Amino acid sequence: MCGIAGIADRRGLDPEMLIGMRDTMIHRGPDDAGLWMSRDKTVGLAHRRLSIIDLSDAGRQPMSDREGKIWITFNGEIYNFQEIHEQLTKKGYAFKSRSDTEVIINAYKEWGTDCISKFNGMFAFGIYDDNRKILFLARDRIGKKPLYYTLDKRSGGFAFSSEIKALLRIKDISREFDLQALNSYLTFGYVPGEMSIFQAIRKLLPAHAMIYNLDNGEHKIWSYWDVPRLAEKIPSEEELLETLETLLTDAVRIRMISDVPLGAFLSGGVDSSLVVALMSKISSRPVKTFSIGFENNAHNELPYARIVADHFGTEHHELIVKPDAFSVLPDLVRQFDEPFADSSMIPAYYVSKVTREHVAVALSGDGGDEIFGGYTVYLAGLFDYYARMLVPSFLREGLAGAAKHIPDDTAGRIKKQMLLLKLDLHDVFVERYTRAFFDEPGRRNLLNKDITRSLESAFTAPELSRRSFLGLRNKDFITSMTYADLKTYLPDDVMVKVDRAGMMVSLETRAPLLDYRIAEFSFGNIPGNLKVKQLTTKYILKKLAKKLLPEELDIKRKWGFSVPISDWFSGPLKSHVREVLMGDKSEYFNHSTIKQLLDEQEHGIDHSARLFNLLVFSLWKREYLGSG
Repeated sequence: MCGIAGIADRRGLDPEMLIGMRDTMIHRGPDDAGLWMSRDKTVGLAHRRLSIIDLSDAGRQPMSDREGKIWITFNGEIYNFQEIHEQLTKKGYAFKSRSDTEVIINAYKEWGTDCISKFNGMFAFGIYDDNRKILFLARDRIGKKPLYYTLDKRSGGFAFSSEIKALLRIKDISREFDLQALNSYLTFGYVPGEMSIFQAIRKLLPAHAMIYNLDNGEHKIWSYWDVPRLAEKIPSEEELLETLETLLTDAVRIRMISDVPLGAFLSGGVDSSLVVALMSKISSRPVKTFSIGFENNAHNELPYARIVADHFGTEHHELIVKPDAFSVLPDLVRQFDEPFADSSMIPAYYVSKVTREHVAVALSGDGGDEIFGGYTVYLAGLFDYYARMLVPSFLREGLAGAAKHIPDDTAGRIKKQMLLLKLDLHDVFVERYTRAFFDEPGRRNLLNKDITRSLESAFTAPELSRRSFLGLRNKDFITSMTYADLKTYLPDDVMVKVDRAGMMVSLETRAPLLDYRIAEFSFGNIPGNLKVKQLTTKYILKKLAKKLLPEELDIKRKWGFSVPISDWFSGPLKSHVREVLMGDKSEYFNHSTIKQLLDEQEHGIDHSARLFNLLVFSLWKREYLGSG
């Protein structure tokens, strides 16, 4: 795992600036640093190295082909690089290293930009082709590895990097705040899609590639992959299970290729336990496993992790996270570069930290919920679907109208469910995602009038963007919901959290369940009624788990990597949260709304997710924009 950066500027570039960009990401690559610049000083590539494959100097980056015409800076792992290496060797290519980086170079020389379709891995890279005078950028299919870029249309200058903080080292880059990004952050708890919190900086989307032409300053971006649509003929459950076990076993196997020690995160849930089960089957040594828990029993899953660890004889390590762990939040905010309000980034950091004390690579169970239908919101979606199928529209509208007269503090949950009955099926799905933070009325109460006026009709853009994905797989509503999460929540929240938390301690994380072959298999062959069956989420994956995991593990329960944040905000952290939020005289918000949220939290109405959203933004603004 590494940190990458690059600049192309026809006016010439400053090597010290490129070095500064590179070394802001030392946490991504503490083992080595590299720099390359073209003879005319118009192109430069930089690299921070975390050595995982081929630890020798032959694996150093930036790396070139034998002629010195193709240069690359690469972040990630190509798990099938040995197979591609063999193909290219048969075609006459010679290699000077055992690294997957050199495989990418020669694959590009052989297949051009189509080479990305050959790679199975997590990656973000920039290739400079001196023959064509282009920069070629690409990001992996799921979006495990980040890639940001900035383009100065006036000068034609172009730059890219693994992290925003590196691009902010560029002289004269604008730090103008993107109000639509703030609007989306308040809605979802992250900045989605191509946007970043800064107007001048954009993301390259997952499964997308980009070419920047140095001669004319023009650029082109395209999508190179998507999951297939559900097949007309569905295999039997037995056939599905057999194929799934084969695919998952191979996905785990190729992710265990490493020249440094590796282990696994273990929560005791279905996904991580399956990964550990297959690692134990493949490995000749006990697998090293790592778990964290909380003093609050409702959030503590260490007993379940121990069941799995004991059953497979792993070398197990545990850590209890307490409220004082919250002190790391300012450091996390700095690491994430953008406001990010998923509080599970705190345990993600601590499990990464304890893991890094023993190994440099960890396998995780990430992706199981999105690929196989594991979230409770999918159950709610089925309820919404059948409610609209079985209850006449006039009755639904009547119940929703009656709900307006129910006081919030007497039957708040029932009232919310009744109000949802009047919404379109896709709208109610989006509403369930925005409810945790700020829906449209909530944002109008929170944001000052100048911001709401400046956004005008684009004020509901966050909701519309999420809704648009639902219509792309509308044959099967469960498939529609999981597809929307595959394209939004997974890369914009889950993958960001895992990458930043791991890289903060220089730990590489690998996710077998997010092997693109498994994603293609799931979306192409497993219908919604085998992902969510009656009240069982992840039905088909749990059926496999029943075969491979110990009987005493309760695979029917719902796990979550969550923090007892409501307890903390109503208890030991109450005064700290109030002090920070009421002390922030931000020009963006109505402070009377924030005070109301704080007061209601103290009186038993849970606003902890909203308050965490605002707390992170306040800390981010102080770090990146000044206290204001």
